[in-house]
Amino acid sequence: MPRVISDFRIARLPVGRGKLGMCPMPGIGGDYAADFRAILRWQPALVVSLTGPAEMAALDHDLGTDLSHAPPDWTGLPMPFSGVPDAPTTTRWIGLESRITSQLAAGRRVLFHGNGDCGRAGMAVLRLMVLHGEPPKNALARLRAVQPGAVEAHAQQIWATR
Repeated sequence: MPRVISDFRIARLPVGRGKLGMCPMPGIGGDYAADFRAILRWQPALVVSLTGPAEMAALDHDLGTDLSHAPPDWTGLPMPFSGVPDAPTTTRWIGLESRITSQLAAGRRVLFHGNGDCGRAGMAVLRLMVLHGEPPKNALARLRAVQPGAVEAHAQQIWATR
């Protein structure tokens, strides 16, 4: 059996009193169990999956179900690959922002994942950084210092900073 080498890494940023993290979709590097353990070791209070059901199903695991047996809370908020949320998804996001802000205010950690972790997760983290008072240009530079290539599309940057 070939040995699986995972490039799974959680990029992290202090925001408010807490921390925001970004990572690839667990299992995308071939070792879902190791990636899942890494998430649990990081101890997020909330994990947010920004991938759609088809993306999750392609890897033959159910992160939401697996996390229902673990300490972190989980929510799925599918966003389009390399795109921005439509109006109904943006409305759901706004509701989620208050939940995330409460976690950060309590000094907790919130973890986001897309497929690879740069576009959608970066867009979500950038939006929260700006919401917490960071100037957009400074926030993007700080974000890209820990996750090069974060916020892949210009439309994502606009959504995150408006």
